[in-house]
Amino acid sequence: MIVRPFTADEWRTYRALRLRALADSPDAYGSTLDRERAFTDDEWRTRLADGVAASNALPLIALVDGTPAGITWGRISDEEPEVAHVYQVWVAAEHRGRGVGRLLMEAVITWARESGLRAVDLDVTSSNAAAVQLYHRLGFVEVGGTEPLREGSALLRQAMRLVLDADASTNS
Repeated sequence: MIVRPFTADEWRTYRALRLRALADSPDAYGSTLDRERAFTDDEWRTRLADGVAASNALPLIALVDGTPAGITWGRISDEEPEVAHVYQVWVAAEHRGRGVGRLLMEAVITWARESGLRAVDLDVTSSNAAAVQLYHRLGFVEVGGTEPLREGSALLRQAMRLVLDADASTNS
């Protein structure tokens, strides 16, 4: 198993994995398959190229025996420059339970630590027990209450945070 940053020329692989994630786990994301399926090739190319080039982003791919097996994306927002936010965590069904998700998350956490950040934040669909369990094992804790996953959804998302600096508060 290897986890590494995407390269800008891998936009087709990124697109395939992202669309597969949205099809496989539609209740795990704020976006939808229909929305992202409508993106043009140029939008996909630009989306990944911008992420690869940005010093505040880390788009990652997991490979198992050379086969794309998962993705995630870490990003530091301008509004909260001391916190990394994790998006798009997904592992292909045939590779689940083998540590791929953990490796993806550990790569983002390592990047956040090396970037001198104080915390890593993410949102998780409350009913996704496997994801919640993974994040708890990595040291994430729930922050605040739940909110609808997206407008009009009955599903709830829960914010979680991993504090990297022992002096930092989990309630920012």
